[in-house]
Amino acid sequence: MARKTRGAAALAALCAGVLLTTAACGGSDSSNDGGSSGGKTTVTWWHNSNETDKVTGGGKAYYEQVAADYEKAHPDVDIKISAMAHEDMLTKLDAAMQSGDMPDIYMERGGGELVSHVEAGITKDISDDAADVISNLGASVAGWQVDGKTYGLPFSMGVVGFWYNKDLFAQAGITAAPTTLDEWLTDVDKLKAADIVPVSVGVKDKWPAGHWWYYTVLRSCSQDTLQSAVKSLDFSDPCFVKGGEVLKQIVDAKPFNQGFLSTPGQTGTNGASSLLATGKAAMELAGHWEPGVMAGLVKDGTGLSGDKLGWFPFPAVDGGAGDPGAQLGGGDAWAVSKDAPEAAVDFVKYLLSDEVQTGFAAKNMGLPTNPAAGSAVKDPAMAQLLQVRDSAPFIQLYFDTAFGTNVGNAMNDAIVNLFAGQATPQQVVDATQKAADQE
Repeated sequence: MARKTRGAAALAALCAGVLLTTAACGGSDSSNDGGSSGGKTTVTWWHNSNETDKVTGGGKAYYEQVAADYEKAHPDVDIKISAMAHEDMLTKLDAAMQSGDMPDIYMERGGGELVSHVEAGITKDISDDAADVISNLGASVAGWQVDGKTYGLPFSMGVVGFWYNKDLFAQAGITAAPTTLDEWLTDVDKLKAADIVPVSVGVKDKWPAGHWWYYTVLRSCSQDTLQSAVKSLDFSDPCFVKGGEVLKQIVDAKPFNQGFLSTPGQTGTNGASSLLATGKAAMELAGHWEPGVMAGLVKDGTGLSGDKLGWFPFPAVDGGAGDPGAQLGGGDAWAVSKDAPEAAVDFVKYLLSDEVQTGFAAKNMGLPTNPAAGSAVKDPAMAQLLQVRDSAPFIQLYFDTAFGTNVGNAMNDAIVNLFAGQATPQQVVDATQKAADQE
């Protein structure tokens, strides 16, 4: 599943004001508050699995079947689904969080964003009601806990890496995935020489550009430095500037699609994901959600998938203090809005069941968190990603999630400027620190 929620800090500020009602800060209104529909409890559910296909049905069809199965077993519950494009969902969630007209079940990213949502009274504490599921998921739940309480159940966790077109790599004479940045830059030159666009990136949406800086910093900074920065919001260690210098080296190599500054990440026929899916670019830095996103952007069976799709982790950076095995990642969790009915929590627990998670994994919708579903991941690229996730010595949560909305937004804006040649590596750090100092 795909990335990012925003607007939490703005909502928290609004909720501190005297002009906003408690109901607007606290969750659902009557239309989403488990209202009765023909004697049934209505549960509203927003998700971004909007892809479908004739062969497997895709994520949208799968979730419709999951809801139907639950309704059959619980005839007093009516699940109302809204499946939408990722960016549309983010926009609507931001508006819902500020108006208080929240869906009962929504996708939650965790980290600093979740803290803001909890402080604003948006999200329900499900520690007791979902204790059995929390125990089964184990350590993966930690990213959705605040002060020892659990506010979300992660259904997919993965790491970001390079998805690539094996045929285009072969056309350029690339016989093995690169393991170092120098090898990667050499492969970029080979792809250019073969008249192939090496990399697609959707800078218009900002966070896809952010991933690049996050990774070059992850390769440049030690785990201790990064974990300390999450708590202190102190970015004075020189490794943060070093990471920006590595990214500038990448940008200066000009590996990206034409017009990358105005290219969206995951939407439209000219978005970064579409360029990869249709063979117009050889690779893209993206997360575990990418196969599902690509499937929703092309006609049935015409996209990049199966044995033509490969994956490799972000390469090692020479001289960096970061562990080359460390990964950037995170996950998606189902959270329940503060005033949602009890049936919403029960349905979320069902979404984390062995049955539903196994189907989720079998359809390559993401990397399951329920241990019982791991063996259902059959796609070679996804299985490789799962292995990397489980063996990584350290997984750094996306910076804009880990550091919170205000710092994350300032950081991403500055990274976009670096991509545009309008900011230096030092200026990216300065803008990030300025936002942090205002927290």
